Amino acid sequence: MDTLTHALSGALLARATAPKDAPPRSLPRRIAAGFFACAAPDLDFVVSFVGPVEYLANHRGVTHSLVLLPLWALLFSWVLAKILREPRGWRALYGVTAMGLALHIAGDVITSYGTMVLAPLSDWRAQIGTTFIIDLWFSGIIVAGLVASAVLRRSRWPAVAASALLAGYVGFQYLQKEKALEFGGRHARALGLGGATVNAQPRPVSPFNWTVFVSDAEAHRFAHVNLERTEARSYRPGDGFIAMLDSVYGPMSAAPWETRTRFGEGATRALAQEAWNSPAMAVYRWFADLPAFDGTSAGPACVWFIDLRFYTPGRATQPFRYGACRDTPETPWRLVPP
Repeated sequence: MDTLTHALSGALLARATAPKDAPPRSLPRRIAAGFFACAAPDLDFVVSFVGPVEYLANHRGVTHSLVLLPLWALLFSWVLAKILREPRGWRALYGVTAMGLALHIAGDVITSYGTMVLAPLSDWRAQIGTTFIIDLWFSGIIVAGLVASAVLRRSRWPAVAASALLAGYVGFQYLQKEKALEFGGRHARALGLGGATVNAQPRPVSPFNWTVFVSDAEAHRFAHVNLERTEARSYRPGDGFIAMLDSVYGPMSAAPWETRTRFGEGATRALAQEAWNSPAMAVYRWFADLPAFDGTSAGPACVWFIDLRFYTPGRATQPFRYGACRDTPETPWRLVPP
């Protein structure tokens, strides 16, 4: 989830959980602490300065860990107490800081990227995959709750109501994902792919927009669908960026299925398999849930792969496209970003 939405959700939670008997003038400091604490785990963006491969391996790692949360809460509450000039010291902010950090982790778990909640003990990545990384409805509920709280600043109930609505919205998205998975399961049975894996990924603009995957050892078959739409939505130049993104997702009854192979076909297949299984691709094999072959290039020889979890029609470039390259058939493969 984007960092600003994280921060705003932390402010909303801080207001919703503010005690009635809190000291005068402590509420602004509490809300500020929730805002900054809920954004703090994304400080791991500094790893990107080391390199894109290091970022891939470490983003949403130790800073997003439930194991280390008490330690991070202690550190951030101490820093925030100094910055916000909290007269009662770090102890007054520890609780809201810990809740902000936990909320950030929860906000990332509901997306598809994966979050290493047990780091550094394990690199297992938790992901529920109900919510697109930038969800305007999700962010809008938070903003509406904060605005209502500012208008009715003596009451915490607008923030409580918005928090409850936000939880309900994510639950609603979970039900939509179940519908998308059922649709994919029907398609797998129609093709006679009994051992196929069915996957559904949230997409932008609407909680009804999904990309559904039916995958086996050779290929991914996928369709972009809107779970409620009965007719395709046309797009004309000038309708706007959001309309363009939304128009891709058609009714399930008329969904066109596409296919992307894992290793390509013909002469490139053996080379792609060799590149994919090389030690250089270990980090990307760990990261990519829906890897697909994305072509080759020469000088040096490179084989490219994408993770279809992040394949969104309408984007000029696709994120998390990595390649395995080597200078000659005798030299080892190396992992490279685009």
